[in-house]
Amino acid sequence: MNPGDSGRNGSRIQDIDVLRSFALFGILMVNITYLASAHHGFGLADPGLDSALDNAVRRLTAIFFEAKFYLLFSFLFGYSFTLQLKSAERGGARFTPRFLRRCGALFVIGVCHAVVLFPGDILTTYAVLGLILLALRGIRPRTAVITAVVLFTVTAAGLLLLAGAQHLAGGGGTDAAAAGERARRATEALRGSPGSVIGAHLDQLPDVVLLLVLFQAPAALAAFLLGLAAGRHEALADIARHGVLLRRLQWTGFPVGIAGGVLYAQTSRGNPDTALQLAGLAVDMVTAPLLAAAYAATVLRLAATRRGRRLAPLLAPAGRMTLTNYLTQSLVLALLFTGFGTALVGRVPPPLVALIAVALFAAQLAASRHWLRRHRYGPVEWLLRAVTNAERPRPRHRAG
Repeated sequence: MNPGDSGRNGSRIQDIDVLRSFALFGILMVNITYLASAHHGFGLADPGLDSALDNAVRRLTAIFFEAKFYLLFSFLFGYSFTLQLKSAERGGARFTPRFLRRCGALFVIGVCHAVVLFPGDILTTYAVLGLILLALRGIRPRTAVITAVVLFTVTAAGLLLLAGAQHLAGGGGTDAAAAGERARRATEALRGSPGSVIGAHLDQLPDVVLLLVLFQAPAALAAFLLGLAAGRHEALADIARHGVLLRRLQWTGFPVGIAGGVLYAQTSRGNPDTALQLAGLAVDMVTAPLLAAAYAATVLRLAATRRGRRLAPLLAPAGRMTLTNYLTQSLVLALLFTGFGTALVGRVPPPLVALIAVALFAAQLAASRHWLRRHRYGPVEWLLRAVTNAERPRPRHRAG
């Protein structure tokens, strides 16, 4: 998830890492809801965990977190791609073979992650879309932005057409009782032996792939292209010169993005595979990028303040080893919620789930800072770099 930045100054890289760290927290807040509840993946609330507070936390998570933070991560992937490309050009290195090895390694790691720990893996998607980004590396920034807007719009229109077809067919969708039974069986499997857990993950993969094809992959590719365009203009090299743009992103993104998130939250629960749910996804497709942009603008503006500059060193280390932290999150949560460990899936109320996410991320902030005092890369970043460069990287800082 961290493609390896190379910039002209430390503050530029620190801004990117702070954004990555922020996105990592948002992704954790979403992923934990799926790991803590098999029902969540079917658009249902867990039986017995449907109090007013439980539902309020679910709704707030859907409004402010779901489908927003992977877009921010995807934008940063595209931006970092341009930094890698420029670094390779300066050093005379052959970029394409290295990037192909990187995508191959990400794909292998992602498949293992999806099967063993969490079916909602994003790494395999990044690996495949990375090949498209590589093919489009010569695209002009303006064309990249137009293509991204078209991708968002066409995907949303496609979802609306599917919603219309569902409506004309009588609403369609999955019977709530049948969905509840599938969720119950999945919960029991996730509480079982390690083999049972992996079997449950494999059962979920077809639904995950369908969601990726219809929703996540087109949006991620669009965000890649926006990041590529921003990287070509070195937009994060000097945040001060973009103050007006950042304020506009906040003033537009927050009201439109939150309104879209409210509609998405209202339609995404209790309406599995219905025309209403598809319509909510379509709206979210065009409003979530605006909320993600508003988040990014806010973080960048805060990072430029005196207090933000003091906080940045606390946040940036987690952003320098996002791949390690992303996989560690899934490992810890699998041990907590599945039969690999305490098997608490379906037994922890949403407010406590959210607190667990906050506590885990706080621990990762501290652990990342401690690790990077002695090491140049996170453990998985070191492995990915070794495969990418086909050589053993120096793991520790030089003494003195």
